[in-house]
Amino acid sequence: MKTLFTAAMLAVATLGLPAAAQEAPDTLVTVLTAPEPQTQLMAMVLTMQALGQGKSAHVLLCGPAADIALKDAPDSATAAQPPKGMSPQGLMQMIMSKPNTKVEVCAIYLPGKGATAEVLLDGVTVADPGTMAAAIMAPNARVASY
Repeated sequence: MKTLFTAAMLAVATLGLPAAAQEAPDTLVTVLTAPEPQTQLMAMVLTMQALGQGKSAHVLLCGPAADIALKDAPDSATAAQPPKGMSPQGLMQMIMSKPNTKVEVCAIYLPGKGATAEVLLDGVTVADPGTMAAAIMAPNARVASY
């Protein structure tokens, strides 16, 4: 009886492990909305670390966080922060220079500002909601939201 119980528990435990049995995600989707420069910078730091581990990166900037994608960004986006003197915008631009990366602002950001894509840094695009939803739901993606 004890052997049957052990076998049943092992079977139940094995059935509960499909996520562990799947391949590790190969894309980090970073959704950044936080207005605080320190949070913005840390989101970029972790995204850069994922790139360093061979992952691809897809960054979606919404609300106040999308200001870091502006050519004329606020000082909070461009001011150097300790300990390495990086800014959220500066590290985001480093991320954009790497292969397998995409940085986008949410589809309602520019209309909400009464602006067009010309105000964005070169290489930053406007996210298509359907495409972004697919990226978030992809089985090979991990989502980090700040």
